[in-house]
Amino acid sequence: MTHTPDGADPRLVDGPWRDGLDDRTVVAVGALTEALETVEVARGHLYAFHQITGSADFKLEHAIRLLAEAGHQGLAERLSRELLGRNVLPGRWTFQVIEDYEDTYYSVFRDLEREARELTRGLPHVYEADLKRTRRSRGEPGHEASPGPSPR
Repeated sequence: MTHTPDGADPRLVDGPWRDGLDDRTVVAVGALTEALETVEVARGHLYAFHQITGSADFKLEHAIRLLAEAGHQGLAERLSRELLGRNVLPGRWTFQVIEDYEDTYYSVFRDLEREARELTRGLPHVYEADLKRTRRSRGEPGHEASPGPSPR
């Protein structure tokens, strides 16, 4: 994000930069960005799935050891053989699911959204910046256009 020389966010200032953008285009690019944000949430869920499944596999290993120590060697061996380290999808562990998702879908979506942003001069979240410019109560605490100087 490029800021003005005084550190202000140009998206939060009315002016010629915004007057030159078609409102329908801003809304459309905003909708595409919102769709990408939903994909980002889905991607986060895949990472959670990856970590939770990995954690379950280690907990399974612990349970297998406890079952063997409790004299249930047959069940422990079967769990170890049939379930421990098992693929979650044919031929894939969770890291491979994430990699396939990222290579096949996520990266293409992200790249096309970035390309579409060229319609808003490369600036992200112009639609939201428009909302902030029109909805905030100027001069009221908590409604500042940008953060103030950082406390030192």
